[in-house]
Amino acid sequence: MAHPAWAVRLLGGEEGFDAIARGIASAEGRTSAEIRVHMERHVHRRWLRRSDPLRRAHDVFHHLGMERTAQRSGVLIYLAVDDRKLAIIGDAGIHTQVGDDYWNGVRDRMVAGLRAGAALRAILEAVDEVGRVLAEHFPRRPDDVNELSDEVSVQ
Repeated sequence: MAHPAWAVRLLGGEEGFDAIARGIASAEGRTSAEIRVHMERHVHRRWLRRSDPLRRAHDVFHHLGMERTAQRSGVLIYLAVDDRKLAIIGDAGIHTQVGDDYWNGVRDRMVAGLRAGAALRAILEAVDEVGRVLAEHFPRRPDDVNELSDEVSVQ
């Protein structure tokens, strides 16, 4: 699948999408939880309200069906590239374990990587970090199945 030119430029080529999918698969290999990455150019406005990346991330989370995971342990890494906004949210099962401070720390490290011009590395490091924490709280079970796609979603 060909991705939009702006997304390909951000990740340094189509192979960046493959690297993220492999990173997600690797992180999920240690946990029963699910990770998704979603990118779009702008934070979509909602009913004439100011754009809010956290609210938009929640909308995308539900659009991708992430609240339907068995343990409510999905995590979304959301980027609005042209608006220079991002959000990281976890479903109820994981959020109660780690809280806002954890998500804010991952977000802040991603921002530093993005500002340094290393978008792919920033995303991969965030996926790995989230996978590490998910594995602590939701270790992989023998009967685990991959409930959600590992592919980056782009809108």
